Amino acid sequence: MSPPPLNMTALTPPPPLMQLNHGRIVAVRGSVVDVRFAAQLPPPRQALRSGDKNEIVLEVQGHLGADLVRTIALTPTRGLARDMLVTDTGHPLEIPVGEALLGRMLNVFGQAIDGKGELATQQRLPIQRPPLPLSQRTTSTATFTTGIKMIDLLAPLEQGGKGGLFGGAGVGKTVLITEMIHNMVGRYSGVSLFCGIGERCREAEELYREMQAAGVLDKTVMIFGQMNEAPGARFRVGHAALSVAEHFRDTQRRDVLLLIDNIFRFVQAGMEVSGLMGRIPSRVGYQPTLATELAELEERICSSASASITSVQAVYVPADDLTDPSATHTFAHLSASIVLSRKRASQGLYPAVDPLRSDSKMLSPTVVGQRHYRVALAVRRAFAEYEDLKDIIAMLGLEELSQKDRDTVSQARRLERFLTQPFFTTEQFTGHAGKMVELEQTIEGCERILADEFAHYPERALYMIGAVDEAKKQEAC
Repeated sequence: MSPPPLNMTALTPPPPLMQLNHGRIVAVRGSVVDVRFAAQLPPPRQALRSGDKNEIVLEVQGHLGADLVRTIALTPTRGLARDMLVTDTGHPLEIPVGEALLGRMLNVFGQAIDGKGELATQQRLPIQRPPLPLSQRTTSTATFTTGIKMIDLLAPLEQGGKGGLFGGAGVGKTVLITEMIHNMVGRYSGVSLFCGIGERCREAEELYREMQAAGVLDKTVMIFGQMNEAPGARFRVGHAALSVAEHFRDTQRRDVLLLIDNIFRFVQAGMEVSGLMGRIPSRVGYQPTLATELAELEERICSSASASITSVQAVYVPADDLTDPSATHTFAHLSASIVLSRKRASQGLYPAVDPLRSDSKMLSPTVVGQRHYRVALAVRRAFAEYEDLKDIIAMLGLEELSQKDRDTVSQARRLERFLTQPFFTTEQFTGHAGKMVELEQTIEGCERILADEFAHYPERALYMIGAVDEAKKQEAC
């Protein structure tokens, strides 16, 4: 009887550990680095490392040939030279996730930049992940109140939706988003995540101190890609923040409030990367892949059956032109658009929200209720009629209007003043104590102004107050 055949699988020695793939630098042009690999080429979006201490991070952007890749540096390239060794990490850029991030300030690589030492977590996720499948997404008809009268009345935010603050330079986007953080984070039961794209270091430091003073830092994560960092880092910091948000949503099943300042800086960083890669620019000089890159980021902000991600995003509008491609592509992804007006800011009407151009998909009688919808419609109608009458007033004077039109102007001007509001974050500059106003108080105040209850009050009595009854105290003063 012949012996049984040998089990060749059992005798085969285990395969050696995977060898790291190495390449050599061929050319360095600013943030663009070309690398030649003798073995296999790393795929696009793979993270590579180089430098004396492997401290320089590169990301593969494309293949130039059978053995050559073009990469973009996410860190300064000082010290790189031709023929230096490059190591393929074997994975895309990753960021740590988990409870240990709460109360900390990070950069795009997940490194702590708050001076409190290393993060105590081993969990990591790739910063670029596919969005949640449509079959797993959920929608909600709940609104997200901010305590800011103009927004809650005319452009309510959606719980689990995306709201955008649009405006040019200096009209109050960052102040408004900081006020939202103050009002919402304190009473928000979930996790708050602030993502600063192209932020000034002063703004980051001020925000950190404000959140610490408000006592909400322990349930907040802050991720920054600052203005002086490489365009590659600014381009990826939004994706890094979303990976952290998705971990809290999917693994820890906690609602996330994601605040982004500023989406235009993300588009701008993508434009810089595109230019460095030598791509032919598209309309107004933007990258040809603008719509795709913005969709990759925005479509990851969604809600699942386990928890929601609610996002408020500041969007800089170049030259106050809302037809700019960066603004028009962003509009398409939002459920609420809050447009800030330079004209209103110059008149001292803060927050400088344009009531006629701001809108929300939530402003429907089936969502916010008949009363809220009716009052919002009446307020908007008063503002629209006043806008139409402004030219006549400028040419002929208020006295030439009919009594009905004069009543409309009176109501609109009082509504304009009532919908201004002193902010907590600007107390030191304005001298007015900050006010947070409940939606019910805002609706009641507008109803009473529309009913001419305050027609005999001077307009200044309604300026920079909270609830409408404060006008009586102002008048008494």
